[in-house]
Amino acid sequence: MRDDTIELPGRGPVAERAATPGGQPGDLTQELLDTDWWSDDMLVRAGIPVHDVPFVSVGGGIGSFVTVDYLRICGVPTSAIKVLTQLNTPWESYEYLTRVSQIPRGERLRSDSASCPDNIWGFPSYGIREAWATKSLKPLWHLLTEPFLNDYWTPKAGHAFDSMEREYHRIGYPETVVKGQVRMVRRRIGGGYFTILTPPEGAAPTRRIAYRSRYVHIAVGYPGLKFLPDLQEYREKTRDYGSVVNAYEPHEQIYQRLQAAPGTVLVRGGGIVASRVLQRLIDDRDRLGLQTQILHSFRTFVTGSHGPHIWMRRRGGDGWAYQGFNYPKSVWGGQLKARVRKLEGQDRADLYKQFGGTNTPKRRHWQAQLRRGRQQGWYQAFQGEIANLRPGQNGTVHVELKTDQGPRQVQVIAVIDCTGLEADVREHRVLADLLDHGGAGRNPLGRMDVERSFELRGTRSEPGRMYLSGSAANGGYFPGVDTFLGLQIAAQEIADDLQTLGFCSGLGPLRSTSQWWKWARGKRI
Repeated sequence: MRDDTIELPGRGPVAERAATPGGQPGDLTQELLDTDWWSDDMLVRAGIPVHDVPFVSVGGGIGSFVTVDYLRICGVPTSAIKVLTQLNTPWESYEYLTRVSQIPRGERLRSDSASCPDNIWGFPSYGIREAWATKSLKPLWHLLTEPFLNDYWTPKAGHAFDSMEREYHRIGYPETVVKGQVRMVRRRIGGGYFTILTPPEGAAPTRRIAYRSRYVHIAVGYPGLKFLPDLQEYREKTRDYGSVVNAYEPHEQIYQRLQAAPGTVLVRGGGIVASRVLQRLIDDRDRLGLQTQILHSFRTFVTGSHGPHIWMRRRGGDGWAYQGFNYPKSVWGGQLKARVRKLEGQDRADLYKQFGGTNTPKRRHWQAQLRRGRQQGWYQAFQGEIANLRPGQNGTVHVELKTDQGPRQVQVIAVIDCTGLEADVREHRVLADLLDHGGAGRNPLGRMDVERSFELRGTRSEPGRMYLSGSAANGGYFPGVDTFLGLQIAAQEIADDLQTLGFCSGLGPLRSTSQWWKWARGKRI
C-alpha cells in the first residue's frame, strides 16, 4: 500500500503507538466508537497511524472519478487527493450491474450523447465520436432526427467504459487510489475530518489507518439491493438462490435452463431493466428457436398518457410508462432544475413524486418484439402482485398471483424481479455512521440531506467541508443525481464551492479552453 504522507500546514503526522492493553495496534477503541468528535490524541492512544491529505473521496466509483476529474482540471495535484476504495477501476461496479441486468458492453445505455463522464464539456459527444470512429454518418443522422424519426441516441456501454479508462490514465487517477474498506468518517476537534480505512490483509502493520483531511467527499453509490418480502421469504425458506432472483444479481443460469428445455418465466417490474430482460429472453427465443413462455407482472398497469396536467404528462401503454431518460430533460438544466432548487420539505417531495416513478424508454425494436409476443400468445402482460411463492414440481416455482382479473396460479422455472428497489441509506455502514455520529440528516425522500453545493448538511467541521453525491443524495435540491450527467453537475457544484474556499482554481473561459485542448489531444495533466 502507498505510504506517501502529506502534511497540512500546522499538522504533523501522528506517531504510531501500541494499542491499549488487551487490544491490537489499530483497533477501534470503545472511546472512538462512542465519540462524535475525535482528537488527534484519541488516535494516538488507539495506535492508529494517521496520514495527512487535503482531500479524501470515499467510494472510488464513477462519482469519485468525475469529482477527481473536475479537481484535476481545476489544478489540484494528485498528491493532494486520496481516493479510498475497494474497486479496481471507477466503472467496475457500474459495469457489473449493467452486465448482469442484460446491458453488456456491446449494448446501449440509457444516457444521452452528451452525458460523458470522461469529458466535462460534453463535446464532442459520444455520438460524434462514434461517427468519427466508424467513419459513418449514421450516428449523426440519428442524433439529428431523435426522437421523431429515431429513438433517442444512446452510447454503447463499452464505449463509455473505454472513454473513462482513457481519462482515468490522463488525469493520473491511479496515483490517488488507496485500496481498502472505509469504516467511518468522524469530525476532528480543531477542524477537518478523520476517515478510517481497513487496508487489505497484510498491506499495513495495523488493522486500520486514518486519513486526516480538510475536505471529504462521499460517493458510495447504492447502499444495496432491497428484496421484496415475498422474494426474501422464499429464498430464506428454500435456500434457492437460482430460481427466484433479482435482475441485478447474476442470473445467466435461467437463460441456460430455457435453452436446455422449454419453460415459462415470470418477469416483474416496469423499468429499463425489465425491458432489457424481456429483450434478452426474446432475442434468445428468436435466435435459438426456443419455446419460452413469458409472464410479465406490472404493479401499476399504464394504459395511456398520464400526469397531473397537460404540461407534465408521460406517455404510456401496454403496462409501461415511457420516458426517454431516467428523468425529464429539464431536471438537468431547465424548468424543473430551477423549480426544485427553490423548494423545501414536503413541497419538494411532492414534486419528486410527480415527475418520478418507474419508466422506460420506448424503443422500437423491443416494442415490436412484445407486440409480436402478444399476437402469438407467448408473452402475457398483466397487473398483479405475487401473493405466495413455494417450490413446485420438477424444480419449478409455484406462484400464486393476485391480478386485476382475479387470483391466478402458475408454475414457472424462474422469477426475475426487476423492481430495482434500493435499500435504505442506513444499509451502508458509512452513511449509517454519519447519521448516528456525523451530524447528517435525511432529506424529504429519506436520503442524505445535502445543500445546493452538495455539502452534507450538519457535518461541517470548520474550516473543513464534507460533500456527498450520487444516489444517496436523491431528493435534494437537484434531481437526477444518480446519472452520468447528474454526477458531473454535482462535481461541478463541489468544485465551485472548493474554489471559493481557495482549494482549487476556478474554471473560467481561458482555463476551460486550455484544458479542453489538452483533453482533445489526450495530454496528461
